[in-house]
Amino acid sequence: MDKSINSPYMFFNRTEWENLRMATPLPLSEDDLIRIHGINEKISLDEISQVYLPISRLLNLYVLDTHKLYNVTNTFLGTLAKKVPYIIGIAGSVAVGKSTTGRIIQELLKSWPTKPRVDLVTTDSFLYPNSVLEDRGIMKKKGFPESYDVQQLMDFLRDVKSGCSDVKVPIYSHSFYDIIPNKFKGISTPDILIIEGLNVLQTPKVDYMISKSHLYISDFLDFSIYVHADSKNIKQWYIERFQILRRTAFQDKTSYFHRYAQMSEKETELLAEKIWDEINGVNLEENIHPTMRRARLIIKKGDEHSVQKICLRKL
Repeated sequence: MDKSINSPYMFFNRTEWENLRMATPLPLSEDDLIRIHGINEKISLDEISQVYLPISRLLNLYVLDTHKLYNVTNTFLGTLAKKVPYIIGIAGSVAVGKSTTGRIIQELLKSWPTKPRVDLVTTDSFLYPNSVLEDRGIMKKKGFPESYDVQQLMDFLRDVKSGCSDVKVPIYSHSFYDIIPNKFKGISTPDILIIEGLNVLQTPKVDYMISKSHLYISDFLDFSIYVHADSKNIKQWYIERFQILRRTAFQDKTSYFHRYAQMSEKETELLAEKIWDEINGVNLEENIHPTMRRARLIIKKGDEHSVQKICLRKL
């Protein structure tokens, strides 16, 4: 472990981090990996054991400690306060693998002996509908801070953290590339809520901040994770994923991206590269990467999506 005196983080390589797993059992199988891995991500049970099980153990300790704080507060107040969900935020770039990270952590947390109920929500659900983005002339900035209904997201987090039951979440379709009108998912007082998205650690800018409370998304988080990789690697992963989608999901005639289905491999590569350079890469450098140092834990990936280093913020 590199203590890095001049850094707010402690740094661990894979071997050092794996040692912190202790005796935490591996609850996942190869079939589970097939179900939860990303489109072009190569992840093994070894990586689950070495990287994600120690994270699961750490989160378990944090959640237990938070429950103790509830009990202490109840003792002090002489009341029985309602237990509210423990919220974990996962941030990172498009195509870096944060969605897969969220699903893996969700599965591991659900396997704890206490069998907690763990829900996963993505901030895609709080994007403005395409009609609104088009009216505002920002359709090509989807995923940028101004494309989210920040107030709706903040209201959702406030309700969840207040212990409200049956909180409604809009449903976003990646196939239709839009919010589905009048369709919602209910979140009913889970033990743990994972919220994953590009903007989880972002702070509002004055020109698009709608919330009058001056709260940030991170104010509602009990623990935060940032999934990091070199931008050149993420760009390549994005292009590879786009190629796979062209051969699969884009073939569906109802898909928003069906017009790309008949493109050649070279045409698809050039298009994906253009989208990255003009949109996703810009968003990463301007709005996403600068938030990395706000995370409690950073997962650093190398080539082939393989995790190389873990950075844990010092207390």
